[in-house]
Amino acid sequence: MARYTGASCRLCRREGLKLFLKGDRCYTDKCAFARRGYAPGQHGQSRKKLSNYGVQLREKQKAKRIYGMLEGQFRTYYEKADKKRGITGENLLKLLEMRLDNVVFRLGYGNSRKESRQLVTHGHFLVNGQKVDIPSYILSVNDVITVSEKSRASEKFKVFAENPRTLPKWISGNVESFEGKVISEPAREDIDVPVNETLIVELYSK
Repeated sequence: MARYTGASCRLCRREGLKLFLKGDRCYTDKCAFARRGYAPGQHGQSRKKLSNYGVQLREKQKAKRIYGMLEGQFRTYYEKADKKRGITGENLLKLLEMRLDNVVFRLGYGNSRKESRQLVTHGHFLVNGQKVDIPSYILSVNDVITVSEKSRASEKFKVFAENPRTLPKWISGNVESFEGKVISEPAREDIDVPVNETLIVELYSK
């Protein structure tokens, strides 16, 4: 699967807000957006009024970058969301939230979704007792995510256990037990990403 390999901070600057793509660094003075809060490139400091299409496009790009995927994969998620019952935009965000790499991030393993994705790829996690190393794996309600026995002794996971994260309502468990569980699908109010999903639906509906 193709993935973005450029500078993460450049994406925040392009979208005009912190996307917290680099974890703890985003909260420090080293954050590139804090030092240069304008779009990258020669004309980045000039302000341009966006058309309706431009506003919709920027919202889609923002969502793609928060969850770390390129256009083809993101479009696939939209098509799946459109076929499901309910509100397409909310269905889209729910699918993105139920990805294994995102749930691992929500559980507190990884300072960013990018780091959590890497941890999943390296085979540190089990889903219902089976090793899963596919970050895009979609979890279901009642799925149990655990850190493999071999990985629990790692210094990295000890650090995560010492700095627990507040869990969203739809996930239970904590990093100290090396286990988490999806107890329900996330409701829209439980998804704290700064994205207006309605604009994304409007863009793809054209």
